[in-house]
Amino acid sequence: MSLSEQYIDIEDLHPIDIVETLATHHEWDFDRITDDQIAMVIVGQWRNYSITLAWSPHDKTLRMICTFDMAPEAEALPRLYEILNLTNDHCWTGAFTFWPSQKLMVYRYGLVLAGEQLATPDQIARIVEMAVGTAERYYPAFQLTCWGKRPPKDAIEIAIAECFGRA
Repeated sequence: MSLSEQYIDIEDLHPIDIVETLATHHEWDFDRITDDQIAMVIVGQWRNYSITLAWSPHDKTLRMICTFDMAPEAEALPRLYEILNLTNDHCWTGAFTFWPSQKLMVYRYGLVLAGEQLATPDQIARIVEMAVGTAERYYPAFQLTCWGKRPPKDAIEIAIAECFGRA
């Protein structure tokens, strides 16, 4: 049974209520900041990811921002921006950006729910899983580019290479 099947009348649920239920179910640390915003921390293999979801009733969009610390030296920024462009070419949903003043890597996604559409628990869970999975996949390429000084084109190949077999 999917998590969405646990809800009888999903039409009455606020998208952030759904996120709060998912966070409780998965035992993620979270803080309900306002009625329309929740922040949580998910532990990944490479980093801890801060995820904020905010509902905008004005434009009917559920916005998700997934951030993690990244403080490259100034000389590495051109390589970082190049690998961000290469990475975003491979991301079909969402996109990465770097916020230099906060020293944060950011993965953003927006789910537009116009026309009386409703977000389901399965959709919201997928958004969060996708954000963490995408950050985990590309984090080593960002590291190789910024600190390993590998050319971005070489580093991105590691992130997009398919793994075969078992270790």
